Amino acid sequence: MSEVKITLPDGLVLHMAEGSTIYDVASSIGPGLARAAVAGQVDGETLSLSSLVTDGCSVKILTEKDSESLDVLRHSAAHVLATAVRQINPEAGIGFGPAIEGGFYYDFEVEKPFTPEDLAVFEKKMNEIVQNDQEFVCEVVAKGKARELF
Repeated sequence: MSEVKITLPDGLVLHMAEGSTIYDVASSIGPGLARAAVAGQVDGETLSLSSLVTDGCSVKILTEKDSESLDVLRHSAAHVLATAVRQINPEAGIGFGPAIEGGFYYDFEVEKPFTPEDLAVFEKKMNEIVQNDQEFVCEVVAKGKARELF
């Protein structure tokens, strides 16, 4: 099997199997880092843990302690919110929902606006989802495949 060489921030060069992901890199460094990993930077670009590493690239593993991971955490929190809302209100239409400078938001298409009480229920459900350690994976697919999935 072919391998790729990647360079860590401290200059250490790792030899990884071709097809390895950022998560695989974190795991090869140690199980604690793999558990704490939020995302990674490949040649300075912040990417999901499921992104492949390529020969000759530089990789930095990001944890919640790294300021560069804040947008990733906010983006993931938006997905957790959407999951919570749809579990509680399956007919809710999901609109636009990015990470923003002060946090994140999501637009939902519902018959009546959410109340503060609804938001408390959504927050509780979000905590349950996070406690269940549900995996959220970034996957790039063609438009037809996306329609099929969603």
